[in-house]
Amino acid sequence: MSHQPRLHDWFARSAKRYADTRTALEVDGHHLGYAQLSTLADIVADEILGRHGRPPARVGLLASRSILAYAGYLGIARLGATVVPLNPAFPTARNSEVAKVADLDLVVADAALPGLDELPVPVLPLIDPLLLARSAGPAPRLPEADVAGTDLAYILFTSGSTGRPKGVPVTHDNVAAYLGHVIPRYGLGPAARVSQTFDLTFDPSVYDMFAAWGSGATLVVPTRNDLLSPVRYVNQRRITHWNSVPSVAAIALRLRALKPGAMPGLRWSLFCGEALRTAHAEAWRAAAPNSALENIYGPTEMTVTWTEYRLPDRVQDWPDTGNGTVPIGTPYPGQEHLVLDEEGRPAEEGELCVRGTQRFPGYLDPADNAGRFLVFDGRRATVYDGTGPVTAEHWYRTGDRVKRLDGVLVHLGRLDHQLKLHGYRVELGEIESLLMRQPGVTDAVVVAVPGRKGEPVLRAVCAGGPGDPARLLDVLRARLPAYMVPAGLDFVQVLPLNANGKVDRVALVDSLPRSTAA
Repeated sequence: MSHQPRLHDWFARSAKRYADTRTALEVDGHHLGYAQLSTLADIVADEILGRHGRPPARVGLLASRSILAYAGYLGIARLGATVVPLNPAFPTARNSEVAKVADLDLVVADAALPGLDELPVPVLPLIDPLLLARSAGPAPRLPEADVAGTDLAYILFTSGSTGRPKGVPVTHDNVAAYLGHVIPRYGLGPAARVSQTFDLTFDPSVYDMFAAWGSGATLVVPTRNDLLSPVRYVNQRRITHWNSVPSVAAIALRLRALKPGAMPGLRWSLFCGEALRTAHAEAWRAAAPNSALENIYGPTEMTVTWTEYRLPDRVQDWPDTGNGTVPIGTPYPGQEHLVLDEEGRPAEEGELCVRGTQRFPGYLDPADNAGRFLVFDGRRATVYDGTGPVTAEHWYRTGDRVKRLDGVLVHLGRLDHQLKLHGYRVELGEIESLLMRQPGVTDAVVVAVPGRKGEPVLRAVCAGGPGDPARLLDVLRARLPAYMVPAGLDFVQVLPLNANGKVDRVALVDSLPRSTAA
C-alpha cells in the first residue's frame, strides 16, 4: 500500500496546522477558516452517513460556487468515497446518465436546484444555512476512512464517441504525484490567494482546491459576473495565483481590459485547457508585469496537467513556434512520453503518447480502453485492442499532435483538427495563426463544414471587428496555397464557449448560416 497522502489528507494537514489562523475559503460573501471548513465538511460527511447508513463508495456532488460545493467535496473525500462532480448547468438527463454510469450510491445536492426528484439515485438535499447552523454546535464524530493509494479519488466524465458519457477515474496516488510537483513549483503557501475559475466537473478545479488547501492558501471563489471582469476580480480579491483557460484572456483583451500594469499584485499566471496564443499571453503579461506566466497542458486522463512551459521574462526571448501558440513545454518529473508517426514509429512530429505516475488506470467502462492505449517495443507501437488488463506499461494516446522544438513540445492541434483537402494535409492552426496577426482580430477559429456536394469546405470565424472579411481573405490568399484559403469568413462579437470555457467548435458550426456553411 502506498503511503502517499490521500485526497482529503492534503486538506486535513493544513486544517490541523492552520486551524483558525488562516482562511481556507472565500465564497458567496463568507470567509471560512480552515477549522470551520473542516467542521462543515464533517457535517456533510455525517449527513451522508445518516442518509446512506454506512460509508458509501461513490457519491455525486451537484452544487456550484457555494459552501456546500466545497464542504461537500471535502466531506465525500473525508469518508474515503470517490467524488463524482455533477454540473448544475447541465440538463438533468445528462446528470442522470452520469449517475447511472458511475453507479452512484447517492447524490449530495443543493436543495434549491430543480429536477432533483428526477435523478435515478437517492438524493441528499442540503443548503448552506443548514450547514452553517450545525457548525455552531459540536463537530460530529466520524469513522476513520481506510483508503488505498490505488483507490479512486474522483471520476470525471467527458463526451464519449458512443454518445454515452465516458468516465475518467483518477486515483489518490495519481493526485499525490501531481500535487507533490505543482505546490512547490508555484510557491504556494499560507500567503497565497488562489483563483477558482473552473467548474468542479473540469479537472483544473482539482488544482485550484487542493493545491490551495494542500499548502494552507486561501481559495477565492468568483461569482459568474466576476469571471466576466477578471482584472477587477484579481485586484479586488487580491489574487496572487491565477489559473484559467486562455479564453478568459482573449475575452479580456477584446474588452480592452488588459491595460499595461493593470494587475500588479498577481504573482503567478497559469493557462490550460486549450492552446494559449502568443498574442493573448503577451497582453496578459503586460497587464501582470510581476507575474510568472506558464502554459500547462494535460488530458484529464493524466491528472489535471502534465507538461509545463514558463515564458521567459523578456518577450523578445519568447520562441517562435510557427503556429502562433506558446509551447506546452516538458513533462513533469516521473512522467514519460513518446511522439509517434502514423506508423507508430518515433518521430519529431506526431501523436503524443504518455505514461507515468499521473496516468489514470483506464476508463470506467473497460470497453472504452480499446484503441486508446499502445504497447511500444522500442521501435514501433501496436494499438491495444482491449485484450487483457491495462497496465502501467501501456502508453495512453492523447489524440494531440505535437512537434519537438529546441527541447520542448509544441501543440499542433487535435488529430481530428487536421484535414486532408484535395489530397493536401491542412493544419487549421496555421490558418488561425495568420488571421490572429491581422489588425482587429482578437481570436480566430477555422472549421470544416460540408460543402454543396458534401465535400469538406473551410470556414473562418473571427472575434473582434467589425472587420472586412474580403480584406482578410485577400491577406490569406497572398500568404497561403489556394486549398488553405477558407471559402468564407464571418465576424462575431465573441466565440461560443462550452461549459469548460473552451471554444465550442460544434456550436460554432451550428451557428453559421446555412448559406455560409454550404
